[in-house]
Amino acid sequence: MKHLTPMRFALTLSLLAAFLFLVVVFSLGMGPSAIDASEVVRALFAPVSPDPVVDIVRGIRLPRVVLAALVGASLACAGVIFQALLRNPLADPFILGVSGGAALGAIAMLSLGGALGLGYAAVPPAAFAGCLLTLLLLYFVAGRGSRISPTALLLTGVVFNAFASAAIIFLASAADMLDGSRIFIWLIGNLSAARLDAAPWLAGFLFIGLSCALLSARGLNVLALGEETAEQLGVSTDGQRRVLLVASSLMVGAAVSISGLIGFVGLIIPHALRLVLGPDHRLLVPASALGGAAFLVLCDTLARTLLGGRELPVGAITALLGGPVFLFLLRRGEQSWIAPAGSAR
Repeated sequence: MKHLTPMRFALTLSLLAAFLFLVVVFSLGMGPSAIDASEVVRALFAPVSPDPVVDIVRGIRLPRVVLAALVGASLACAGVIFQALLRNPLADPFILGVSGGAALGAIAMLSLGGALGLGYAAVPPAAFAGCLLTLLLLYFVAGRGSRISPTALLLTGVVFNAFASAAIIFLASAADMLDGSRIFIWLIGNLSAARLDAAPWLAGFLFIGLSCALLSARGLNVLALGEETAEQLGVSTDGQRRVLLVASSLMVGAAVSISGLIGFVGLIIPHALRLVLGPDHRLLVPASALGGAAFLVLCDTLARTLLGGRELPVGAITALLGGPVFLFLLRRGEQSWIAPAGSAR
């Protein structure tokens, strides 16, 4: 593993941040009214004025780009954490069933909210409530006294995802045609109905998850050597697992409640960056957040511009791009994913 120096850390994150800025500028310029990059930059930093370019860039396109970046960063950061905690290179934010719980809460509200006099605004809170209930279920089933078994977590997640899928199919079948189409779009993942007022609390959960992961980065490096080795080196594996499981699950729940089910971001971005940067979580965690933000902004730009006047669900774009990329990474870097993280200095 490459030694992580302050210079390498700062240079890597600076390059990724610059790439994210370029992606944001590109995305803000794309749409029915194409805008040059120089005009986009001017509109971003210009004072508020009755300028149509400023209105388009900051009033119409920027809110959606911000939400796409926050959702992508949350999913990618959670993917890194889950893969480290479970020591499973195929783990992603959906494997523990947290996303299934969030989806079930949202679909239940979409299907039954009209009868209860609740509108679409109640869907995100219902999705987040589903996430929290699922997390409590995971603790209840997978916890063995004071310990949490990674195997039990995985099995519980698989079983609960199957249950959630069956319940979602039942609710979608019982819904009318209009609600059924909204359910379908929400299950694929879509940012067209996302609201900017959700950005502060989504950013808050992302900040909490990133902070917990960075504070535990050395422990995550040691955990790659095995739980017994980690405990011999003084790492409280159960304590860290509990804290990081809660933090990452809340990030996923917040992201899913805003955008619906968007796949592959938390699976591919950590893998790709691990191959390039190495397995040191001190660098991999913030790098994945920046990479996930850039990836989802690009995918959402394709989703809203690829078909001209019509819009695709962003989850369809991530699946179309993510599937082949994941197969390529699977063949290219299978051994590097399971390599130990090395020194936890």
